[in-house]
Amino acid sequence: MVGRSGYEELIKSITCDIGINGSHTARVRVELADPEIREKIMSTEEFTRRWREEVGEVAGVKSLIFASDVGGPGSHSRPVAIELSHRDIGVLERASKELAQALQAYPRVKDIDDGFQPGKEQLDFTIKAEGKSLGLTARAVARQVRSAFYGAEVLRQQRGRNEIKIMVRLPERERITEQTLDELMIRTPADTDVPLREIATAHRSRGYTTIDRRNGRRVVQVSADVTPRSKAGEVLDDLKAGSLPVLMQKYPGLSYSFEGHQAEMRDSIASLKLTSLLALMVIYAMLAIPFRSFIQPLIVMMSIPFGIVGAFLGHLVMGYDLCIPSLFGIVALSGVVVNDSLVMIDFANRRRRERGTSHYEAIHSAAVQRFRPILLTTLTTFGGLAPMIFERSLQARFLIPMAISLGFGLLFATFITLVIIPCLYLIVEDLRRILSRLLRQISGPAVDGDRARLVPQESPATPAFDDKNG
Repeated sequence: MVGRSGYEELIKSITCDIGINGSHTARVRVELADPEIREKIMSTEEFTRRWREEVGEVAGVKSLIFASDVGGPGSHSRPVAIELSHRDIGVLERASKELAQALQAYPRVKDIDDGFQPGKEQLDFTIKAEGKSLGLTARAVARQVRSAFYGAEVLRQQRGRNEIKIMVRLPERERITEQTLDELMIRTPADTDVPLREIATAHRSRGYTTIDRRNGRRVVQVSADVTPRSKAGEVLDDLKAGSLPVLMQKYPGLSYSFEGHQAEMRDSIASLKLTSLLALMVIYAMLAIPFRSFIQPLIVMMSIPFGIVGAFLGHLVMGYDLCIPSLFGIVALSGVVVNDSLVMIDFANRRRRERGTSHYEAIHSAAVQRFRPILLTTLTTFGGLAPMIFERSLQARFLIPMAISLGFGLLFATFITLVIIPCLYLIVEDLRRILSRLLRQISGPAVDGDRARLVPQESPATPAFDDKNG
């Protein structure tokens, strides 16, 4: 493939790693040219697709995975990872195969792994009745077979700082053939030798490469890739509504959970709920102290929902799906978007204290006077985030959703704030005046009577003061 026209400029290097996650695994990595060159020749996704077609099916390979454009946080986990749990390994094997077959029905899903790695072939020996009658046990037979092929330690010799083990075993020419097993002699407790084939039977099997358990139950993880990765949620929702309930009904005692990328998102969202609530409480407290009010901080914080709407619209316009960085950007947006409302409300309060103007005149003056600073602050902030928002490099891709949340959320909330916040300010002041008037009407007579009783009566003996007469 490297020798074809155009590929010499596209491919920078090819490396192969063997035995990274075990002697049975291998990885081939192709480093492509810079984005400027790739755009003229071939995209990374197209290169991966052609590479997959050229390789095709490889005989003897259990799992073959092609991956590209997976840099950044969370790239090590697969978008679809369903962990099945059951006490019976046979049930797990059948259920995982059926689930893998169900995943093949989705056109966006590829590189499906049912989670079972058969491992290397092995021979399992079972003691016959003849062997038991001679006093042989499975442990004794296994020890002698292991000593014949792996070796038995008979001596340790010290040479300087090193200790050398002396092992006794069969010659190499006899250890590389299975014929030796048929001719291998086993020593009985009566110091007699019998052929292994006479006292034990052997059958072929495969040993599991890994055995995973969770809470004492065997688990198997069925995983796959989705193109694009953002569509993994749709695949999982469809499985949760269709194939997975069928498996639960077919195999009683079987349970499942979403792991991999979905588990990371679940944990991040769970922690994000708590941190978001704490952030809102801190913002409210910091606003309530200087305002000396419980209502005005809520007016300022009303810009936060509009910022969230702007973040959603920004993702829609830019063609990105919501992800964990997007949510972190929304949390950060909550602390930034209140600045414009804070400036406007604070200006209106100071105008009322200093000049004694009405609430309508104060908020109108604040909206006019603070319009230019608010607008310039928003535009400069969005301009600073614009290079990151419109960046297309793989290194910055995981930061783009966060920048979109901040930039578009602030931009949208600012224009809404200039209209909504003055309206809310007037509504709150009108409601406060109406409530005060109602309270005065309800408690007015009692208050006046009390005041009348508290006012001292002028004594007739006391002469009135007349400044004319001194």
